Amino acid sequence: MLDTPNAAADVPTLSLADQARDPKGFAAALGESFERFGFAIVADHGVPTDLIERAWAQTRALFALPDAEKRGYFVEGGGGARGYTPFRTEIAKGASAVDLKEFWHIGRELADDHRFAGQMAPNIWPIQPQGFRDTFVELFAAFDAAGDRLLSAIARHLVLTPDWFDPAVKDGNSVLRLLHYPPIATDAEGVRAGAHEDINLITLLLGAEEAGLELLDRQSGRWLSIKPPEGAMVVNVGDMLQRLTNDMLPSTTHRVVNPPPERRGHSRYSMPFFLHPAPDFLIETLPGCVTATNPDRYPTPITAHDYLHERLVEIGLVKK
Repeated sequence: MLDTPNAAADVPTLSLADQARDPKGFAAALGESFERFGFAIVADHGVPTDLIERAWAQTRALFALPDAEKRGYFVEGGGGARGYTPFRTEIAKGASAVDLKEFWHIGRELADDHRFAGQMAPNIWPIQPQGFRDTFVELFAAFDAAGDRLLSAIARHLVLTPDWFDPAVKDGNSVLRLLHYPPIATDAEGVRAGAHEDINLITLLLGAEEAGLELLDRQSGRWLSIKPPEGAMVVNVGDMLQRLTNDMLPSTTHRVVNPPPERRGHSRYSMPFFLHPAPDFLIETLPGCVTATNPDRYPTPITAHDYLHERLVEIGLVKK
């Protein structure tokens, strides 16, 4: 049973406020952390504290609804794109046991006649808790803004123009996931979230202060825990950015392990924002990331939409 605490990863905590003062310095520090760990910890990220607190309260209220009511927001065959996904549905690629979690997905609000309306499903909004839609539309926009600033730093690190990612993520298929890991039995099979990599460009995560999140260190082969300061955001590289950068920025394997026995009667909540490009964005290796010692590992380009579909099939959210 995975309940023994591992050593903490030496992931640096950066301040996004430093970006305005020293954009090149912040970009270098963020890029260095990504190259070493695939992760960074970012404080002063600009998402308002009162908005986060309101979102936590409504997340807890949402998952406290009766199971039958929550399942009324589950779309059979919808791949978990929007609304509710029940406990024990998702499975990490290659895992034998399903994850011990339930979640709710919120996407970008689009007009009915938007060019991506056929590829990005409309949101599903619960009747209760009251104010849920307003809170999470606002939070989605705040995550979007923080993500744009981080992508600008990544672009600088890759010696691209600071606005290089802007057209890629305009109307991007990003997803805000509200996660609930319910209390579990001492002998529960599996872990709260099995070892996996994220699919998207970058993930911005709130709620990692509660112990359990671990990354697989590529240098030592050991699992290391991630312990951000209160209120800080954990940011990690996803597979799309890894592919785009020819593995220069690695998408690191991570998991959420079960808590020690005395904490298994407690719920764990987190809010990852999976920042995606637009569905028609072509993931094509950046020329500046191809060298004689690092030849192009991904010679065949693929659209973000097609890549996402492949991966959703692998994790069981979409059936072949």
